[in-house]
Amino acid sequence: MFVDQVKIDVQAGKGGNGIVAFRREKFVPNGGPAGGDGGRGGSVIFKVDSGMNTLMDFRYHRKFKAKNGSDGANKSMTGKSADDLVVPVPEGTTVTNTDTGEVIGDLLRPNQELVVARGGRGGRGNIHFASATNPAPEIAENGEPGEAISLSLELRVLADVGLVGFPSAGKSTLLSVITSAKPKIAGYHFTTLVPNLGMVRLDDGRDFAVADLPGLVEGASKGVGLGFQFLRHVERTRVILHLVDMSGIEGRDPFDDYLAINKELVEYDPDILKRPQIVVATKMDLPDAQKNLAEFKERLAADKREHADTPAVKVMAISAVTHAGLSELVNATADLLEQTRLNAAEAHPAEADQQAKAYDFKEKASPAFKISFNKEMDSWVISGDKIEKLFKMTNTEHDQSMLRFARQMRGMGIDEALKKAGAKDGDTVTILDFSFTYVA
Repeated sequence: MFVDQVKIDVQAGKGGNGIVAFRREKFVPNGGPAGGDGGRGGSVIFKVDSGMNTLMDFRYHRKFKAKNGSDGANKSMTGKSADDLVVPVPEGTTVTNTDTGEVIGDLLRPNQELVVARGGRGGRGNIHFASATNPAPEIAENGEPGEAISLSLELRVLADVGLVGFPSAGKSTLLSVITSAKPKIAGYHFTTLVPNLGMVRLDDGRDFAVADLPGLVEGASKGVGLGFQFLRHVERTRVILHLVDMSGIEGRDPFDDYLAINKELVEYDPDILKRPQIVVATKMDLPDAQKNLAEFKERLAADKREHADTPAVKVMAISAVTHAGLSELVNATADLLEQTRLNAAEAHPAEADQQAKAYDFKEKASPAFKISFNKEMDSWVISGDKIEKLFKMTNTEHDQSMLRFARQMRGMGIDEALKKAGAKDGDTVTILDFSFTYVA
């Protein structure tokens, strides 16, 4: 089954906890702190697998969680870092943050990697907190929480050339005769429900990928028919072969069909028609095709005179049944594709070797803390990304660690903020699932 859109949740691993420990070797008086650091949590990494061509695997596996780092150990030993979780994805996958709509990355090249959730760092052991005033600290950090994010994956077929046109215009038939692909071909509309890919190999060594894309109908840019399921795949193609049925056996006007398809492409993305396009007149072996083609060319020329700013298109006649014109079409497409690649390289010389950027995990633009009063709990509630992260990394089993956390809260201005909000001596204050008594 071809699946090209899924939503998943990923969770990177938590860092291991640092520990409180002391040297206890014989003949080593006043040994001092020896608590080791925790190991790094595993990150979640997407990696392009050229053997995949669908997001089907994600349909039944929607949650991905990397392992946590190991806790530190005695004798200043650091815990083991967890292995990263590498998730294979097909070429052409766009990764988007479901909550914000931000595009995290585009995975377009074999073995390309993208870190989508970063593992938490390991907490520090008490060896890091020794000082002249506190040579034997009972302070250690818990591991940093790993990144958690909801993602939308969208697969857009990667092909050099896209075949577009109304249903039954002959796209699947053309693909089957110029490549070794075997798409479903039948005498009814919407035979093609998913994109089919094939490779064209020329005698001169040139080759290119062709995508037979599901047929368009009027209103596709607004979701009619296969709608966006088709149109998103056009975005990746460099050259468009616009197939127009010249037989007229269904009572359709070829030129009206041509204009209707272009209208849908423009309404979906105004830049699509700026790409090179060849109009392929199909089914030229049928009786009225030659007459219809002559009329089509006349109307196309008149339309170009009326809209002089539109890019010129080449019209080539073929018959997939008799193979007439196929060799010329394939060579013209290869030439056009070669020129398109050269133009792109000249316009953007640095893009040829450009590596995909990893997702930039910016700090969320939110206040360090917020204070509210919960009547049901009869408690002041402190919330916020920064303060909650600090609390999660605080080892609540040791008094000195809690005193350090109290100093951090005071430094952030939380004590003063509680006082201004109306907190009184003896009130209950809650952070996450931990409650303590406020002292004015």
